Amino acid sequence: MRASELAERFEVTTRTIERDLLALQEAGVPIWAQPGPGGGYGLNADTSLPPLNLTPAEAAAIATALAATRAMPFAEAGRSALNKLSGVMASAPKSSASKLVSHIRVAQGPRSEPAHLIADVLQRALIDSVAVELTYRDAESRESTRVVEPAGLVGTRHGWYLAAWCRLRQAPRAFRLDRITQASLTQEAVSSRPLDAMLPDLPFELAEPALM
Repeated sequence: MRASELAERFEVTTRTIERDLLALQEAGVPIWAQPGPGGGYGLNADTSLPPLNLTPAEAAAIATALAATRAMPFAEAGRSALNKLSGVMASAPKSSASKLVSHIRVAQGPRSEPAHLIADVLQRALIDSVAVELTYRDAESRESTRVVEPAGLVGTRHGWYLAAWCRLRQAPRAFRLDRITQASLTQEAVSSRPLDAMLPDLPFELAEPALM
């Protein structure tokens, strides 16, 4: 396209378009320019992203998994990711996936609001390797305040747990997310603790999620 065409489309001056295109080229965007009659600016098609090639079954599997685990700590992030994936899928597979999903129903347990509310705090603590102050309610509804060094999150059929080194008990502990009533980040950096070494006697078969 010519700079004048772009200027008319975006209702700015040709000089503004040329300046912005030059800035994009200097930033590494693969825009080429061809001077003279019939010339203009173009974007290298080889560097553009094609529609995401999820099959209808793959897209339906992701949607079903998210529906079945709505109490997981990152459920909202999962739904946001699914919306992004859906937005870039080709129209035909997307239509087939929608039709397939319309024939699926998932029985859901109660939504775990506390787990949802503390998800951002735990995510930040795990990424930044900082201690967390928790207010925790045990199985007998007794509350305690603890500072813990988080090692990771463990999902089981009984719920989601934070695996952490508890300074109050001076031992590894698992805290059910739906029993954490408050969580706040401290400014104290901690050494990363291997998740698998924290709870060697955990009575569940655990698998690490794959991220390709």
